Amino acid sequence: MLPDEKQEVYEAIQKTHIHGSPDGPWFFIIAKADGLTHQLIGITDTSMLRPQVFSYQRGEVGIAFCGSEKQVIDAVLESLSSEDKRFWRRCDEYWNARGGSYTDGGSFIFDINPDNKGGHELTITNKFDAIVDTHPEGNFNIEPAAMESGFDWPLEWAPNEIFPQIIATFPTFDWPAALGLLSEIGSYASQHSRQQAVDLLCLLLNRKYDTGALRTSRWLDYVEDAIMGILNHAGTTPCAYFSGQKSPGHLPKPQNPTQAIVVDARPYPIEGIDSLARELIALHKAGWRNFMVTHCKGHRFIGNGFGMETSDVRIDVFGSVGDYLGSGSDGMTIHMHGNAQDQVAQIHKCGTLVVHGDVGQCYGYGAKGGRLFVQGNAAGRPMINSVGSPKLVINGTALDYLAESFMAGDPLEGGGFVIVNGIQFEPNGEISDLDTPYPGGNLFSLSSGGAIYVRDPSNVLSPSQLNGGEFVDLTDADWDVIQPLLVENEEHYGIPLARLLTVEGEIRSPSEVYRKIIPLKNKALSVEDNWAGNH
Repeated sequence: MLPDEKQEVYEAIQKTHIHGSPDGPWFFIIAKADGLTHQLIGITDTSMLRPQVFSYQRGEVGIAFCGSEKQVIDAVLESLSSEDKRFWRRCDEYWNARGGSYTDGGSFIFDINPDNKGGHELTITNKFDAIVDTHPEGNFNIEPAAMESGFDWPLEWAPNEIFPQIIATFPTFDWPAALGLLSEIGSYASQHSRQQAVDLLCLLLNRKYDTGALRTSRWLDYVEDAIMGILNHAGTTPCAYFSGQKSPGHLPKPQNPTQAIVVDARPYPIEGIDSLARELIALHKAGWRNFMVTHCKGHRFIGNGFGMETSDVRIDVFGSVGDYLGSGSDGMTIHMHGNAQDQVAQIHKCGTLVVHGDVGQCYGYGAKGGRLFVQGNAAGRPMINSVGSPKLVINGTALDYLAESFMAGDPLEGGGFVIVNGIQFEPNGEISDLDTPYPGGNLFSLSSGGAIYVRDPSNVLSPSQLNGGEFVDLTDADWDVIQPLLVENEEHYGIPLARLLTVEGEIRSPSEVYRKIIPLKNKALSVEDNWAGNH
């Protein structure tokens, strides 16, 4: 038992959090001052029913955040950057934490200490006193755009073809050249093709590459601004590719089946009868099938309620999205150009959902089908209670409870599965392996169907991390099932399949790289079925 004085402190914390949060005390934030040193401690609960997000930005000054949702951090930074030019809208790094994690303890300490220059220094350490590097490379001081970037543009180009040429040259750019490049793309949009310009800018926003001397987070801010600048003109000067709303409630008709409507999320409530989600449904009923949703600020339920058989619908989402993106989808394609929030693709029936970043809690909760992709990491409980034939690729990792209570049949007979690649992107865009492809426990906990395919060439994962599952050999039949999804994964993120099969500089066979996990019950059933077939 804790001492009486400690019990009083913990009771006060619990009462405060229960009163202020409908989910209970899942995240404890404690502030402390000791003379000139100020400290903030973020402690995550092991149940992790909400994601806990940590982040920092380092410019002229350092600033760090902890909170239960990324969208709150984004809102604070947007407000700060509008009033104080020392800040910009995007943190240098975001990460989720799991309570009780053996990698970082699920807790982080933010210290502001006096330095020897008369100022203060921000440091972040985890529970085990390991320092988080909050000094990313790259120049964040902006200079005016050059008249010409110096990039040699061909007379004709396609986004997928010109993009590799640009990123090969980009490490030589300074800020004037980089901003000059964006200006040249904007001019191309005005004079030739908005569609090509937007597609190229989306590659520059979504893909991982070496930004050379520039601070990556600030560069991406300018790339997103360039996209918004092109799309914002659609309302006043529509073209064959894009049209726009003049105001909320405006329901124009598409000029052609492929034309996309640009919808600015800012005038709409986050949820409710007048919400953005409801407006998108109304536009769909008016005949629109392609949507560019911009400036999201926590807007929920995007892509919900469109009805059955929506395979002709595509939604591109920009900004800081709220919960339930693409939930209940029956065929549509959604691209989230950035990190996503919680409950994405809940009860997803079919279609494709691509997250160009990380995703929050319970991705694919109760999903029944479709193809789901995450460029980075998932927080806790992805694919919990999923049934049928959903297929998910996580290129990073998940924190805990991956595919809990998964009930998705046999992947070799059309059932569902999850692929975990266990990779990360270095600051120069290169791919490297995580220390462990899965840091948590409860892997495939209480599942009765489906499979998990983990890229684990060094056999880091152990049976102790499983709860009702077992490792089995990867067969040629398994590879025939997962290879097409990894090929599509390469198309979305530029992650070469050959690189995933490369270990210590050599391409290995799939069975040497990937491990398969099945529920223990599956093995028992297969034995019974075999016995029944022989008697």
